[in-house]
Amino acid sequence: MQKDIALFNELINQLLKDEQNHPVAKHIPSSELFEKLDLSVSENPIDEDKFKTVLQELVLATPRTATNAFFNQLFGGRNSKAILGDLLAVMLNNSMYTYKAAGPQIGVEKAILDEVCKIIGWDSNAGGTFAPGGSMTNFMGMLMARDAFNEKLRYEGVSQKMTVYTSKDSHYSIPKNAAFAGIGRDSVRYISTNHKGEMDVNHLQETINKDIAQGFYPIMVNATAGTTVLGAFDNVKDISQICAEHNVWLHVDGAYCGSVIFSKKYKHLVEGLDKVDSFSFNAHKMIGTPLSCSIIVVKNKKHLYDSFSNDASYLYQTDHDEFNLGKTSLQCGRRNDALKFWTLWKSVGTKGLEKIVDHQFYLADVARDYIKNNSDYELYSYDDSISICFNYKGISARELCTLLYEKSELLVGYGSFNDDEFIRLVTINAQNKQEDILNFFNVLEEFFAKNKSHLI
Repeated sequence: MQKDIALFNELINQLLKDEQNHPVAKHIPSSELFEKLDLSVSENPIDEDKFKTVLQELVLATPRTATNAFFNQLFGGRNSKAILGDLLAVMLNNSMYTYKAAGPQIGVEKAILDEVCKIIGWDSNAGGTFAPGGSMTNFMGMLMARDAFNEKLRYEGVSQKMTVYTSKDSHYSIPKNAAFAGIGRDSVRYISTNHKGEMDVNHLQETINKDIAQGFYPIMVNATAGTTVLGAFDNVKDISQICAEHNVWLHVDGAYCGSVIFSKKYKHLVEGLDKVDSFSFNAHKMIGTPLSCSIIVVKNKKHLYDSFSNDASYLYQTDHDEFNLGKTSLQCGRRNDALKFWTLWKSVGTKGLEKIVDHQFYLADVARDYIKNNSDYELYSYDDSISICFNYKGISARELCTLLYEKSELLVGYGSFNDDEFIRLVTINAQNKQEDILNFFNVLEEFFAKNKSHLI
């Protein structure tokens, strides 16, 4: 073990050093991957020197998600205290389903969940759990909505014509989850959005009324706190009133930007959150913990037990249900995703988490101001978003992003809204500074000047 830890440290030091000079790893086309790297496995063991070389080549060729040139996904950066927690979780290797297997790590998870519920404004009846990602927490929210509508469904199966409502700009997991839950993809109603990408509340009301009149049973509305493309926030307060009127479960998918709950300045973007039934957010996005760290909390934790608890005498042998977290999780064996969030939160405090969130909005303002003051750019997104959507000199966003990637200059993606396609810059890496955002535009502009013939 000591020898492998030494190798790990050597590889990481090489990576950190190389990242300073090459923030983007050299692009390897997928068609050449197995020629460029030795990824094969064989019957006989590899010798130690060769193993080290192969591992080093693999590490240095992997996309670099923590540098100031990575703006491609809704995560990024590298927080050392959170990484410390994740490394410890790997070494401890606890499974989080029972107190017997995880001990005080159960307390770590419960402390986080309890504090999140307090921040939302819920009482001691609230609770939550961790899951592998936002798609899974959305699925859990839908399952609880289904079971809250009819408690017999988890035994008898789905027979009623249930409907689910979500904005047309919501996460792609919603129709998948409807299929998994037995509700059906065709029973998902896509609610229109305004010019900012926010759910049209009037259209939601009209659609629910129409479905009820036609004999359907509305069971859940999925609101979004940070849409994937524009980073828009649905009006939780107004949507919650409609859900209360029709006794419909309200889940808020805050996977991308739900961490605004930690910010006094931006918490208003999810006003009314205390009125919802379930809420999820990804700490591996705005908070900057390593992947993955997804949380779902519910106003009444009985719904977690109703939907996910199952007896197993071979598993639950000590302590009561409050400390046997397998009773409130969709999974059985589950890695410790809470520790990395806890080590970060413990080290910086809630005020430190607030600074992390606020800084991302500051970086977004820097980017928007640059675009607004440069006539070569066209802005498509709005304030109070950490997704900055724009085009440069009328160039195809798809072609520019692809060429930047293939030439190993920048990793940034493109998106679309209505009939417009554009570059989507996300400022989710809180380790970046103002100069890193300005450098992004400088690199883009210099790249265009050198590659005009390929782009025009």
